[in-house]
Amino acid sequence: MTDDKPEVDQVSGVETTGHTWDGIKELNNPLPRWWLYIFYATVVWAVVYMIFMPAIPALPGMGMTNTPGLRGHSDRALVAEEVSKLNVQRAAGSAQLLDASLQQIETDMNLQQFALAMGESAFGDNCATCHGAGGRGAKGYPMLADDIWLWDGTLDGIETTLRHGIRHMEDPDTRLSAMPAFGRDGLLTAPEIDDLVQYVVKASGRDANMAAVNRAAPVFAQQCVSCHGADAKGNRTLGAPNLTDGEWLFGGEPRDIQQSIYNARNAHMPAWQGRLDDATIKALAVYVHSLGGGEK
Repeated sequence: MTDDKPEVDQVSGVETTGHTWDGIKELNNPLPRWWLYIFYATVVWAVVYMIFMPAIPALPGMGMTNTPGLRGHSDRALVAEEVSKLNVQRAAGSAQLLDASLQQIETDMNLQQFALAMGESAFGDNCATCHGAGGRGAKGYPMLADDIWLWDGTLDGIETTLRHGIRHMEDPDTRLSAMPAFGRDGLLTAPEIDDLVQYVVKASGRDANMAAVNRAAPVFAQQCVSCHGADAKGNRTLGAPNLTDGEWLFGGEPRDIQQSIYNARNAHMPAWQGRLDDATIKALAVYVHSLGGGEK
């Protein structure tokens, strides 16, 4: 006849489970009472939660929705309510922005803080894709956090650029400049363009081939001075960049300059008037102006 009584550990006097690992026997101790109480409490809490809160998804006959719970709680409804409250608050602030000049906004601390917060949000949604977070820019996309401006860096000038864009041909008031594609359109020969590259390199304060610079001087005077000026310092009324400051939108290496002369770099920025409301455009102007390069 087999003895079915569980084995008892001689040291502790506790029954074992019969399992042994590497000579170590597992004792059959009961779970601690505190652990059991917590477990029971979580079960009770789960049942209560399922009764009062949305919990059980898509039971038969309920379609594709979950049980609503006795409280009728809805995170979606709460979010919609908060968004509605925020829109009411923004509407009041937006009305103040519309009534104030850009200069008044910058001198009123509360209005300025509202404009900066609103502008930062709009910038992230609409502008950061090209200009980067915080306006840091990238090759081909202007950095807005420095003090280098192709056009006007004042509050009014920034607002004008935002409203009408750059080379946005559907807007008659857009910022418009057009550098000829000297190589692609056959206006200059390849050797003349190579010489002009050296001229621009020299103008930016770097070592260059002086023979090429001397050959390019009359070409620059004939083809480039009308926009970039005899001193090559550019003309912001025309959007012509300063070639002497060492700041480059499309890169300052000789190959980059060669491509700019050969193909031209007539980049495009959309006009935000009609896409964004007037208050948002004003807020964006204040935000961009605050990034570090805004002019008085």
